[in-house]
Amino acid sequence: MADTMTKIALNLERPHITPREPMHPGYLEFGQAVPDAATISLDDINIVDPEIWRQGAYWERFARMRAEDPLHWTEDSFVGGVWSGTRYEEIMKIDIDHKCFSSSWEHGGIVLGEPLEDFELPMFIAMDEPKHSEQRKTVQPAVAPNMLKEFEPLIRKRTQELLDTLPVGEPFDWVDTVSIELTTMMLATLFDFPFEDRRKLTRWSDVSTNRENPDICPGGEEQWKQELLECLTAFMGIYQKKQAEPVRNDLISLLAHGEKTKNMSPQELLGNVILLIVGGNDTTRNSMTASVYGLNKFPEEYAKLKKDHSLIPNMVSEVIRWQTPLAFMRRTALEDVEMHGKTIKKGDQIAMWYVSGNRDEEFWDEDPNRLIIDRKQARNHLSFGFGIHRCVGNRLGELQLRILWEEIFERFSHVEVLEEPALTSGAFVKGYTWMPVICHPKK
Repeated sequence: MADTMTKIALNLERPHITPREPMHPGYLEFGQAVPDAATISLDDINIVDPEIWRQGAYWERFARMRAEDPLHWTEDSFVGGVWSGTRYEEIMKIDIDHKCFSSSWEHGGIVLGEPLEDFELPMFIAMDEPKHSEQRKTVQPAVAPNMLKEFEPLIRKRTQELLDTLPVGEPFDWVDTVSIELTTMMLATLFDFPFEDRRKLTRWSDVSTNRENPDICPGGEEQWKQELLECLTAFMGIYQKKQAEPVRNDLISLLAHGEKTKNMSPQELLGNVILLIVGGNDTTRNSMTASVYGLNKFPEEYAKLKKDHSLIPNMVSEVIRWQTPLAFMRRTALEDVEMHGKTIKKGDQIAMWYVSGNRDEEFWDEDPNRLIIDRKQARNHLSFGFGIHRCVGNRLGELQLRILWEEIFERFSHVEVLEEPALTSGAFVKGYTWMPVICHPKK
């Protein structure tokens, strides 16, 4: 990474972050130093504290929970009482047991805390059987293998054109210039959304998962609702238009003609649109940034990849494991469940911390904290979930990341990270808001 004088000369400053009040008594104030994980009691870990995530101080806390209390109960947090499952094996058990552990929005959905009573967002990932599979099957054709073959030349062309516009030898923000732009172009295609308005998709994705974040929603809940209703208005118009046209393979057309989705309520349409936007945007864009950051953090792996481009597909899986772009998914117990000598009571919410399971020392053969691009177990990561709720677009995300690196090597000898990236401040979407880089040309 660049030295301090180089950074100053670049004059590429981090984005402004609004100081904020703690979300709950006992939580950290903005900028407050995070206590060492070894010096506090497990009861005081409060892993959902946004400041812990903004400062990237969660790894030691998860390591303690895995070692000392892998099924940990937090009585008092701003999302209410919550169980934390932190080991790979337990997370897998919960994820595949949809009979005991519900994803349904009627029981709380897939994020922690209670949903707004007057603004519920049903979506197929937040549904139980049989409705979940009925709606999931409706959208699957948009990302089926035949569609991936059709998308590949388009993704490659767009990636080539974007990379060709990058300022070689000059600093720029990789997050906004590359990661967001590439994923948003793909989202616009999947939705058949007006291409010139594609950045609205990014905005709605950011808003939907940042209701309490003053950098995204300074107007709080009122602004959050207003902007999501604007999203609904836009997509309701597209949905109704698609109903009057022959069915096509874009997501909204499939929803408009699906037997189980052609008569969705406005709230259900909005819920599914938000799900598909976040799933297609946040996960892929943060993995794209993580790939550059991780290879800089572990230069021996970058050197290995430069020598052998055939490692790119496995590197993609390893980056998705190492990054874990969605840190957790919530489930709600439908009955009392015994686990680790404890009783998860009916109605309790439990967070499956994928981010922790992907670093579980008992599961991964090699140091899980390292990015190892030829890791044999890379495809066993938890980042896409397991069971009936496994990410429907996982292959498309992998394809985008693979093409990105194939095209990077056609143009650049090295993509250099100049400074530690700025991190998101929520515990759900785990990602980056800014990362300055310089692209060095091939010699």
